[in-house]
Amino acid sequence: MSISSNIETLQNELTPIGVQLIAISKTKSNEDILEAYQAGQRIFGENQVQELTAKHEALPKDIQWHLVGHLQTNKVKYIADFISLIHSVDSLKLLQEINKHALKSDRIIDCLLQVYIADEDSKFGLDHAEVIELLRSEELQELKNIRICGLMGIASNTSNERIIKEEFYELKILFDGIKTTYFRKDPSFQILSMGMSSDYKLAIEQGANMVRLGSTIFGQRVIKHFKA
Repeated sequence: MSISSNIETLQNELTPIGVQLIAISKTKSNEDILEAYQAGQRIFGENQVQELTAKHEALPKDIQWHLVGHLQTNKVKYIADFISLIHSVDSLKLLQEINKHALKSDRIIDCLLQVYIADEDSKFGLDHAEVIELLRSEELQELKNIRICGLMGIASNTSNERIIKEEFYELKILFDGIKTTYFRKDPSFQILSMGMSSDYKLAIEQGANMVRLGSTIFGQRVIKHFKA
């Protein structure tokens, strides 16, 4: 299957059920991204800031770029003037830095809070209590150039579907509770980003409305190394 046919198949599967497709293009060539673009895909996700900025410069300007990887505070300035959505916000400090550079760029940056749902030390994210503490904090209320639009989570890397379903289910329950408690009158809090190529169908079953797919679109990725 070609990249374009994969995009068409996925859009036919996801669009009717209201699930947004993020094409994870990390390590993929500009040519591969353009093939997906020409098939109608406009939202792409990257996890390295240097790779993201290079692709933003080279590729069509109507692409919406999402940052899906761990974001260091000292890298925010490089993406603040164009990023569409940051999936991986895991601290108040990072939100404050995003707000600072969004203010400089005279824009509001949409963010998702990354919630730690996997039983793996290698994953980033806030635990449930930390999410609530952040949302209750007075410091958050002072940040006028960021907008929290939902939650993101990465399930355990396991073949056990029961574990994956439970992790996604818990994140959906947290999402619903936060929306009711903190964003009841805020329509911008609406994104539940969970599910990748190996588990996106399970994520959708549990309530995901945004999925992040790489190999399902582009094939298995080739590891490249970009300088920090």
